[in-house]
Amino acid sequence: MHPAVLVLLQVLIVIGLSRLVGLVFRWLNQPLVIGEIVAGIMLGPSLFGWVAPDLAATLFPTNTIPFLDVLSEVGLIFFMFLIGLELNPKYLKSNLDIAILTSHVSILTPFSLGAILALILYPLVSNSTVSFTAFALFLGAAMSITAFPVLARIITENNLQGTRLGTLALTCAAVDDVTAWCLLAVAIAVTRTNSMLGALPTIIEAIVYIVFMLTVVRWFLQRLATYYRRTGRLTQLVVAGIYMGVVASALITEYIGIHLIFGAFLLGAAMPKNAGLVRELAEKTEDFVLIFLLPVFFAYSGLRTEIGLLNRPELWLLCLAVLAVAIAGKYIGTYAAARVSGIEHREASALGWLMNTRGLTELIVLNIGLSLGVITPLLFTMLVIMALVTTFMTSPLLEWTYPKKLIQLDVLEASEETAETSPIPANSVPTYRILVPVANPTTQRGLVQLAVAIAGNKLQPSIVHPLSLIELEEDYLFQSTPVEAERLINERRSHLDELIASIEPPQMRHLVHPIFRISHDVARETAQLAALDRADLILVGWHRPAFSKNRLGGRVGKILSIAPVDVAVFVNRGQEKLENILVAYSANFHDDLGLEIALRLLVNNDNNRLTVLQVNQENQPKNELSYEFRTVMERLPDSVRSRIQIQIVEAPEPIQAVVEMSQNVDLTIAGTSRTWGIERQTLGRYTDELAVQCHSSLLITRRYAQVTSHLASVIEVEKGLGTRG
Repeated sequence: MHPAVLVLLQVLIVIGLSRLVGLVFRWLNQPLVIGEIVAGIMLGPSLFGWVAPDLAATLFPTNTIPFLDVLSEVGLIFFMFLIGLELNPKYLKSNLDIAILTSHVSILTPFSLGAILALILYPLVSNSTVSFTAFALFLGAAMSITAFPVLARIITENNLQGTRLGTLALTCAAVDDVTAWCLLAVAIAVTRTNSMLGALPTIIEAIVYIVFMLTVVRWFLQRLATYYRRTGRLTQLVVAGIYMGVVASALITEYIGIHLIFGAFLLGAAMPKNAGLVRELAEKTEDFVLIFLLPVFFAYSGLRTEIGLLNRPELWLLCLAVLAVAIAGKYIGTYAAARVSGIEHREASALGWLMNTRGLTELIVLNIGLSLGVITPLLFTMLVIMALVTTFMTSPLLEWTYPKKLIQLDVLEASEETAETSPIPANSVPTYRILVPVANPTTQRGLVQLAVAIAGNKLQPSIVHPLSLIELEEDYLFQSTPVEAERLINERRSHLDELIASIEPPQMRHLVHPIFRISHDVARETAQLAALDRADLILVGWHRPAFSKNRLGGRVGKILSIAPVDVAVFVNRGQEKLENILVAYSANFHDDLGLEIALRLLVNNDNNRLTVLQVNQENQPKNELSYEFRTVMERLPDSVRSRIQIQIVEAPEPIQAVVEMSQNVDLTIAGTSRTWGIERQTLGRYTDELAVQCHSSLLITRRYAQVTSHLASVIEVEKGLGTRG
């Protein structure tokens, strides 16, 4: 087979497997990159070469490895350009003195421990042609690395951006990044000259080039930012010029004697951090680099990783020693420096785990070391295992140290600090809380307006929380940065502010207090926040096409399944006013919730009218009105009761009776019961006949548990109204 054809086949396998394994790790709440690294290892001698050696030799013969090497080098160059591009000076403005101390101690401690460990490893697993100085420098640098892109992703996904912990972690990682790359450059120079003195000219030349890039080249690139502000776009010619600059800078640093990746990183760092320019350039570059080129690099690294080399207990002990030094050095150094700087225990501990994130950055360092011969395949394998373990453990240990529930609670408390409640004493009537997930711009206005209509009355304090959860796309570098996340949040906030300003009547707008968060599981996050907020109701929207194939599923279905509070699903048919209300009532607790909501709407608006429909089927026992319903009707004040009509009909199909009645109303309310054709079935399928056929807007209610109805609290509200009236 022609080498080019074989390489294309390899790329096909690599991309497919990396995506598949990456998705599995995303499901495990791990960075996508970890799955892609594992996929690369699976294609190497550690798994594929071990299980099917003949097939592995056929698909990945040695004569094609140089082609994969070239593709991986190109991928690394542009990946390092992206890292430099996202290294925003904004990260260096907050707590810089604390960050400098913390980051340098977090480098010095593992670097020193790594140098001590080198004394043990050098005679056992090193290449005899390499000096101890070069070996110790590389091992120390490998122990000291923090992967800024992965850390930024973790901070964004955990909604730590803007918190002291998140800001400090980013600042520390940015300082760490710069310092660690400088250490690595020195290590490469020493390795290539095999002495510290011999590396001195290379180091001086590198410093001169860095100064040149950050002054002259940056001045030139500022003209590019000016051009972008004027035109608002990047032409293909401009992008071609930037890419040529990336390659040229990489070649210069390679010629100087450090490495290709430094030149690409420097150009990215020198780029002006105009938000629009960086975003567009990152979007144009990321797809091809992250989807096509980087998986090739992971595969190339995997082909060089041989876990089978760890074939003796003492070698596994050495691997554990490497792992222990890497984790302890980074954690202890970070924790101790943070505590000395006045950071409290929990935050200092969380910072220690965050700085242990190594990921892809570590793999880049290791591949350079292996290519230069400074580390052996055996040590390379040990360090790859270390990189995987330290990155994999970051999210769970962060959750253990700094639980998401505490972060979510902070968000809720901050949202309610400015909430204006009614003058009623807080201990007299509990605050009625509605959580409203908003995502679809076409449905969110009607949804929030309905929530306000349900919540607002003069006798009970209420809060409506529109919940805007932003999902990041895949594992993009730039979008995962807190700067871009804040931009997305501000964009959503602006849209919601406009929506709140349009709510009628105006005096109800103060009830609405939005919450904005980054999330990778909207349904689960909604359920968790509802539990923490002690919400009375989740009001979620659904538009008509969703029911066209008879399924009430997706995110809405998941919220209905897992939310530990009452849920109402609003199908908006576009009615401007929801004054004429129909409750399809069959005396079950889901319908009781529907009645409760209807009574709140009735009490809150004197123009609202309510029809309670009970359908008796032919040849079936007559359904009695529930005790709760009869109790409510008896105790309602005349001003409310006069606007309620109870209608009992006999029909062979209850659903059709409701559909017919819905022609004359603005809003139909029905519980998730079999009677109305919207009960969840045993096979997980939702039947939603009513949702399809209903002529009016529809509210589907689901009570959380079979407990005493909340109607009692509604009665008290209505009694108060009657007394005042």
